[in-house]
Parts: sequence; C-alpha cells; structure tokens
Amino acid sequence: MQLWQLRIPVHATWHLTAWCGGVVVGLALSTLGWASLFATWQWVVIGGLLLVFACWKQWRWLLVLAMIGGMCVGLARGAGDVSNRTVYDGLIGQAVTLRGVISEDIDTSDQGDALIRLGRVQLGDQRLPAQVWVSMDMIESVRRSDIVTLRGQLSEGFGSFAASMYRAELLAVERPVPGDLALDVREDFGDKVRNGIDEPSASLGMGYLTGQRRSLPTELDAALVTAGLTHIVVASGYNLTILVRFIKRLFENRSRYLTVFLSGLLIISFISITGLSPSMSRAGLVAGLALAAWYVGRKFHPITLLVFAAAVTGLVNPSYVWGNLGWQLSFAAFAGVMVLAPLAQAYLFGEQKPGWLRQILGETISAQIVTAPLLLYSFGYISNVAVIANALVLPLVPLAMILTFVTGLAEYFGAGLAAIVGLPAQWLLDYMVGVATYTANLSWAITEFQLPLWGVGMCFATIVAACWWMQRATGYRLRDSSIVE
Repeated sequence: MQLWQLRIPVHATWHLTAWCGGVVVGLALSTLGWASLFATWQWVVIGGLLLVFACWKQWRWLLVLAMIGGMCVGLARGAGDVSNRTVYDGLIGQAVTLRGVISEDIDTSDQGDALIRLGRVQLGDQRLPAQVWVSMDMIESVRRSDIVTLRGQLSEGFGSFAASMYRAELLAVERPVPGDLALDVREDFGDKVRNGIDEPSASLGMGYLTGQRRSLPTELDAALVTAGLTHIVVASGYNLTILVRFIKRLFENRSRYLTVFLSGLLIISFISITGLSPSMSRAGLVAGLALAAWYVGRKFHPITLLVFAAAVTGLVNPSYVWGNLGWQLSFAAFAGVMVLAPLAQAYLFGEQKPGWLRQILGETISAQIVTAPLLLYSFGYISNVAVIANALVLPLVPLAMILTFVTGLAEYFGAGLAAIVGLPAQWLLDYMVGVATYTANLSWAITEFQLPLWGVGMCFATIVAACWWMQRATGYRLRDSSIVE
C-alpha cells in the first residue's frame, strides 16, 4: 500500500467501529492501572476529540487514531470502576451486614444452596458498587427482585463480582409493591404449562420460552451442557431471535411500523421475564438496533453491530468485558453466527443459498469454533457431540416453543385442558430430552484440554485470519447478513 492510499476516505461508520473496538480494548486493559496516568475527564475528552476528527476527515489511516481514542475512553471508564471497587478491600475477612436486591434468578449449587447475585448493595447508609456473590440456605419464599438483608464474612470476589459471601445468614426479606410483575406472569404461566406437560420436559419447554435454565433438573442441565445445547435454554438471545423473526415474518408485509413496535414490545417483555443478564443485554441491544436499521431500509454491518453493542454494554458495566464469561461467550457466539458462518458458507458453497439444515449446521459449527477457546480456557473441556445434538434439536425448537405456549394458554381456558392440548408438546420435548441425554452419555461426548491464555489469543488470531482470507477469496458482503432476517 502506497502512502497516498492511506488518505483515501472510508465511510465514517468504520471510524465509529474502530473507536468502539478501542473502547472494548481499553475496558479490557483497565485492570492494569494504566489509566491512572491522567484524570478521568482528560481521557474522555481526548477520546471524544479523536473520534470527531477521524469521522470528519474520514481518511483510512485515521482508523488507528479512532481506535486509540476509544481506548482512552475505555481505560477511563474501566479504571473508574476498578477504583470504586477498592472500597471492599478493607472489608474482606470481616463479618458484615449487607442489604441489597437479588438482581437475577436464584441458582442452586450442587449441595442445594441458593446462589444469589446481590445488586444495589448497601453497608449501613453507605452504597457499595458492583455486585456481591452470595451463597445461603435455600428458602423457597425468596426470589428475584426481593430486597434482602444478609450477614456473613466477606471474601474476595471473582469474575465480575467485587466480593463474595459464603453461607450467609438471611436476616430480613422485603418484597417491593407491586413487585416483579414479569416474574409473577412467568411463574403463573409455568404452573399452567406443568399442568399439561410432565417434568423434566415442562422445564425444558419453559426454558425455550423464557430462557429459564435455572429451573431445570440437575441431571438434564448437566446433559444439556455436555451436549452443547445450553444456548437454547439460557437467556442468551437465541430464544429472543426466534421470537423476533417470527413477529417480523408475520407482520412485515402489512406494516413496518407495527412490526417494529410489536418486536420492540416483545424484546422489552422478554428481558423483563428473563432478567437483564449480561448476555440478554447484548441480545436485546443487537436485536433492537437491527430492527431499527431494517425500519429505515438500512443494514448494520455485523462487525459494526458487534463492537458497538460490546462498547455500549461494556461502558454501562466494565466488568462484563474483563470478568463475565457469559457476556464473552455471548459475543463470541454472535460473531460465529454473523461473521464466520456466512463467510464459510460462501467459501465452501459459492453463491448457492443454504437450506435450513446446512444453515443450522453452519451456524452451530461456527459458534462452536469461536466459543471453543473461551470454553477450553475456562472449563478445560469442549463438547464433541454439539453438532449432532444441535442438528437433531435446533430445527424443532420453534415448534416446541409454539406447542409449549399453546399448552400453557389452554389451561387458562379450562382446568385440565392443558393435559389434552399438551400431548404434542410432551412428545416433542420428550424426544429432545432423549437426544440430550443420549448424546451426553456417549463415552466420547467431551474432550478435556486446558488451553492457556496465550493459546486463546492464537486461536482468535487464526479465526480472524481465516475470516479475512475467506472474505477476500469470495468477495462476500457481510452487510447482507442480518440477525433479524
């Protein structure tokens, strides 16, 4: 490339993309303490000015400058978050009484303890930042959105949690009025579904509808993990994508406005029911932006959409970037589906449009490839049967969602009606449970291998290089792939 080519203008969205990518990199590096060299406002002002200048001139070489500007902002925001968390340092090892809100559905440990993500934490009159991870005895009356007062010894945090408290004592529970209405609706509908569908199939069906993995029986949850099927029952965006695509195909020929309005309402309702987890914040933002672009007759380039959503969610909560595996896996899977999969299809099969089976297999394999380095680094194993299990289950998930919804709805029209209407759902969900259990019990279902951090970097570099090569070889326009199409 000659020097004059560096001044060729490119569209300003690429400078914004580079800036957002820099934000994510800056957030990831903020734990190293580099941002302490300048006051926070200086980093933000410098980063903003670099973005404005890059978008104004639009020269190609300014992509680097835009990325540096994003790093300034990311470092400032991340360093501020890390600095705020130091308030916990003097409390580690002490017995404290904390008050806060249960921010997500309660998990259950292997020993039967309740695992809680405590947000809006208060120590007396002092408001503490971030979330605290808490384990305590399981109490059925305690649920998401309750305000609890807990006492126990504070320990070091992990991941995105600023601190942890093991075997905490529950002192008080308050339930706000009117409370978590979305949770009330979900639990009532779940009871109706269970009147027509037996366990564990009923929990699997509710998992499809609401991303409610935490209510799954332990054995089925373990089987889904081994079979590589957890993405269809966690609030990670797959369920939401199915629902948004259904609404879009149902109403897009009638009214764009009605399609976007109903889809937006669905996104808000779904997130309210599942809870605003890191992966759901990504899914809701991505789906909303893609719908907005479709409404005005435009499309987001998937890379722009990917890094923009990562930057926004990261700026809201910097610990997502450097400490939340769910957030990281969600974006990795999204990159696999929206970037690697269409490029691989174009490279291997040319312009021939993939059928539903080839598309499902391509997206599944691509998502597995991109998430594999993170899984091997974090857990030390990866599923060998994921492609087989997904090919046997994924095509039927939309039908299972419809049948489960109809089963629960039937019970509202008449007691006992769900038991009759729910038979097709029972048969289909039993089949899916059988697939997950059978594939998970195969002797070769998983491969155990602990990947070091430098290996993660090399794997992602190889994936990026492969995508670059396939794009150059095929000339495929990634802008043509859309999450809502």
